[in-house]
Amino acid sequence: MAVQAPSGPRAGFGTRLVAALIDGVILGVAQFVVVLITNANVGQAVGLALSLGYFTYFEGGAKGQTLGKQVMSIRVIDFNGGGSIGYGRAFIRWIGRIVSSLPLLLGYFWMLWDKERQTWHDKFANAVVVPVSDYPI
Repeated sequence: MAVQAPSGPRAGFGTRLVAALIDGVILGVAQFVVVLITNANVGQAVGLALSLGYFTYFEGGAKGQTLGKQVMSIRVIDFNGGGSIGYGRAFIRWIGRIVSSLPLLLGYFWMLWDKERQTWHDKFANAVVVPVSDYPI
């Protein structure tokens, strides 16, 4: 069964993957520095807090972009209105990332066959990830 076209332009899987890898490297380096200064337990706790703050702040802001998304020229927007999802929904989206990763990353791959190209965490926050060229800031 073929996947229907989404209701508007959406960021592709590869673009989103590269953005996620860039964000992962940024957060990973920060966590590594904390581990070197303190220990692994503190590093994990600080890394979790940094991830929460990073994604909530950047994706919940007016641009809807982490640094990785900026590099890849994509952004998170409200599915219905096209504007910012705000900090509350960005936090919910971050929680959804954990859920998306639990069953062998199925929630991330979900976008490959979802009509609106949404991951589970996109659905949790009623958001979509789109190209900036089609949805300017």
